[in-house]
Amino acid sequence: MNQDPSTTQTQNQNQGDQAWTNPNGLANEAEIEAETPIPPRSFGRRILDAGRDLMRTRIDKSGWRIRIVAGGFICLYLVIAGKLVYLAGKPDPQSLRRIASEASSGVRPEILDRNGEILATDVKTMSVFAEPRRLIDKDEAVELLTAVLPDVNAKELRDRLMSRKGFVWVKRGISAKEQQEVFRLGLPGVGFVPENKRVYPNGPIASHILGFTNVDNVGIAGIEKYIDSIGLSELNGAGFRMTADDLKPITLSLDLKVTHALRDEMVKGIERYKAKAGAAAIMDVNTGEVIALASLPDYDPNNPVDALDPNRINRMSVGVFEMGSTFKALTLAMALDANKVNLSTRIDARAALRYGRFTIHDFHAQNRALSVSEVFTYSSNIGTARIALMMGVEAHKAFLRKAGQLDRMRTELPESAEPLVPKNWGELNTMTIAFGHGLAVAPLQAMMAVSALSNGGYLVTPTFLKRDQAEAMKNAPRIIKPETSEALRYLMRLNAEIGSAKAIDIKGYYAGGKTGTANKVVNGRYSNDRVFTTFTAIAPSDKPKYLYLTVMDEPQATAETHGYRTAAWNAGAVTGKIIERTGPLLGLPPRFETPVQPFPLLAKLGVGLTTGSTTR
Repeated sequence: MNQDPSTTQTQNQNQGDQAWTNPNGLANEAEIEAETPIPPRSFGRRILDAGRDLMRTRIDKSGWRIRIVAGGFICLYLVIAGKLVYLAGKPDPQSLRRIASEASSGVRPEILDRNGEILATDVKTMSVFAEPRRLIDKDEAVELLTAVLPDVNAKELRDRLMSRKGFVWVKRGISAKEQQEVFRLGLPGVGFVPENKRVYPNGPIASHILGFTNVDNVGIAGIEKYIDSIGLSELNGAGFRMTADDLKPITLSLDLKVTHALRDEMVKGIERYKAKAGAAAIMDVNTGEVIALASLPDYDPNNPVDALDPNRINRMSVGVFEMGSTFKALTLAMALDANKVNLSTRIDARAALRYGRFTIHDFHAQNRALSVSEVFTYSSNIGTARIALMMGVEAHKAFLRKAGQLDRMRTELPESAEPLVPKNWGELNTMTIAFGHGLAVAPLQAMMAVSALSNGGYLVTPTFLKRDQAEAMKNAPRIIKPETSEALRYLMRLNAEIGSAKAIDIKGYYAGGKTGTANKVVNGRYSNDRVFTTFTAIAPSDKPKYLYLTVMDEPQATAETHGYRTAAWNAGAVTGKIIERTGPLLGLPPRFETPVQPFPLLAKLGVGLTTGSTTR
C-alpha cells in the first residue's frame, strides 16, 4: 500500500527524536541548553575566552590565529622601517665625524736637511664640509658660502650639494678668518674638520728634490712620493691614524744653506748670460750624497701650480743632454786604465779627422801631434776620437756601461730619465760619443761617473739621504784603478792652471775641472746658434771631497764674454762663484800653499804640473 510522503517524513522525524531521548525520558542536552537562558559575560571573561579559543588547536580557529600573527609582524616591520627612515634623515654625529676623519688628509713625517733644519712639515688646518641632505635651501647655501669663500667655484659647489651623498667637501685648508666667517653663517649641515697640510718653509729651495703633496697630503713627486712608496701610503690606507710623534723624520743629504747659496748663484748666472734655463749640483765623491741641487726655473711646492710646466723639470735627473767635452774625461780614463795610452802618448791632431762624409774638427786646432795631457787641456775632439778608436766600439760601449752611462740611473727620486743611446752603434758613434756628442744622459748620471774618476775608481750611486762612506761603499764596484783616478785628477787640475777651466782656479781650494760645450739638437739636426754648456769641477784636486756640476741651457754671447758662449765663459764662471761661496759652508778650509806632492803615484813616474797657457 502506498503511503503519503508527508506521513513517512513525520514518522522518520519522530523515530530520530526518540533516538536522542535518554532512558529517563529527558530531552537532548543541546535542546536543554538552548532552552536555558545564558547569563551575560563580563568584558574580561570574553577576553579570557577569546584567548582560550585562540590557543585551542581547532580547525575553525586557525584562520584567526594566522591573521593576528601576520598583523603583528606587519606592525613590527613598519616600526623598524620608520626607524630606519628617521635615522637616514638624521645621521649620527659620531658617524659624520668618522666619515670626515677618514676623508681628511693623513699625517706625514718631517723632512730635515743634514743639519736638522726643517725642509717640510705638517701644520694643522681646518676644512669645511657639508651634508647635502641636511641643507634646507641649497641655492642659498651656495650663495652664502661662495660669498665668504670667493675662490670656491659656485657651479661645482652646487653640483656637489645637489648630490645624494651624505658628505662633501666645500673647501680644504681654510684660514682662521674664513672659518669664523663660515661659522657666522649658521648654516645647518655645514661643519669643520681638522686636517694636516704640508708646508715648505723655504719656498722653492730644493723644490725639485722635495717634490710636493696633493690636497689629501699624498706625495706626488720627489722625496714626498718616495716616502709614500716605502710604506706610508699603505699605513694610511689601512686606517692607521698616526700623529707626527709616531713617525721618524726623514733626514736628507742636502745642506739647506749650501743649497740656498748654489741656487742664488744660478739665478744670477742665468740672468747674466741670458740663458733659457740652468742647473747645478754638489756631490760628496766618497759617499755619493747630493749636498745641494737646484734646477731653474723651479716652483714653490706650497703652491705647485707650475710644477707640470715642461720648462720647470729637474734638469739634473729628468732631462737628458749631450754633455759635450766633459765626456772626454771618461774616454781618456778608459784608454789610460786599459794601458792603451799614457799621459805622454802622442796623438795625431795635425788635420781634421774624416769619416765618410763626416769631418771632425777642433775648436782651437793646434795642427800638430798632441800628448794625451794636451788632448785634455786643449779639449781636442780629433785627439779624443782617435783615442776611442784605439779601444774599439765594443770596448767603448762596455766601459760606458760599466760607468753607468747606458742604463737608467735610479735614486730615491721617482723621476729619472733613460739615456738616449744610438740604436746602431758603429765607429762613427764611438768617435763622436768620445767627445760628448751622440749620447744623451742625465747630468746627475754624468756626475756619478766623474765622481768615480775622482774618488779612486769607485762607482757610487748618488743618494739624497744622509749616509756615511762605509755604507756607500758596500755596493760600489771599482771601475778604474787608483792610478787612473789620480791621472784624471791631475789632468783636471792641470786644466784649471793652464787650460779652459781657469774660472774655477780659486785661490786656496786647489780645484780642477773640465768644460763642455755641445750644439743642441733641434728638429733632428744640430743647431749652430743654440748650445748646452757644462762644467765639472772637483775640490780639492789632490784629495777630492766635492764634485761640482753646472749646466746652462742656451746661454747667449754677451759683451762680458767677448762674444763667446762656450762653457768656460758661462757655466765655468758660475761654477767658480759657487766654489768660492760654498767652500766655507762645506768646511773646505782654504790652503794658500801648494800641496807637496799632490799626486804621489804620478810623481813616481816623473809627471808633474807645468805652467803655460791655452785657449778654449
